[in-house]
Amino acid sequence: MEQLSTFFQLLPQQLVNGITLGVTYALIALGYTMVYGIIQLVNFAHGEVYMIGAFTGLVMVSVYHVNFFLAILAAVAVCVPLAVFMIERLAYRPLRHSTRLAPLISAIGVSIFLQTLVTLIMGPNPKAFPQVIEDQVHAFGPVQFSTVQIIILVVAVVLMLLLHLMVKYTRMGKAMRATSEDYEVASLMGIDVNRIISLTFGVGAALAAACGVLVGMYFNSVHPLMGVSVGLKSFCAAVLGGIGSIPGAMLGGLFLGVAEVMGVAVGLGTYRDAIAFGLLILVLLVKPTGLFGKPIQRKV
Repeated sequence: MEQLSTFFQLLPQQLVNGITLGVTYALIALGYTMVYGIIQLVNFAHGEVYMIGAFTGLVMVSVYHVNFFLAILAAVAVCVPLAVFMIERLAYRPLRHSTRLAPLISAIGVSIFLQTLVTLIMGPNPKAFPQVIEDQVHAFGPVQFSTVQIIILVVAVVLMLLLHLMVKYTRMGKAMRATSEDYEVASLMGIDVNRIISLTFGVGAALAAACGVLVGMYFNSVHPLMGVSVGLKSFCAAVLGGIGSIPGAMLGGLFLGVAEVMGVAVGLGTYRDAIAFGLLILVLLVKPTGLFGKPIQRKV
């Protein structure tokens, strides 16, 4: 009874911690869901883009002593060309019209290549991320926010809002939505489909790169395999919300982050990775399209 009372007393704080973790999953999940929404393929090298963004931020902060905003911009500058030219043009575009298994295997190959390359350059051991800001605790009633948590929440919300505005109101966003509906018809209407697909990979990579720097700053550690588990969980968040749905990816990431932190709070820390996949299985058993996904109707 006492443990239950303690849990409810700490519930608001655990919600804050879960939302902070959830927005990082959401930023990565957006890359998965955007690419799938355009070409109906899963970019399994997306987790490594996030990892390289984190290492780029580490180098910029520790070697060049820049602030974390410039570190985020540098990570974006490195990861966007990586996603567009190496992953999309080399691994996906030549195999776009082949069987679905071929680009999947190609993406896994790129993932392993990037993991190995970073391991050779930076070493296999975790690297400490320098403290780039003075991390203070701010109390709001029973809830405490660290400065890093506030920065993560603000940056994540701003990035998600900018993505929403771009997709909803810009010409490129309208072209992205048209391509996601039917890229063959969009091509006939004069839309450069290849350019739109490259843009989608680039936008997803920018979000993942920014997330990598934020997570490195939050957990004070980066390593070459950090994109594997986080990438899988973020993919679960995208599927949980409904793969191809941008709002679904956002809410799926938040839901997954809160559920994982709550699981740890009740003593299931050993099973924190299993919580994500268990929730995914439960949701798909009830609603196979995810929480916000819609059934795809194809003409025969």
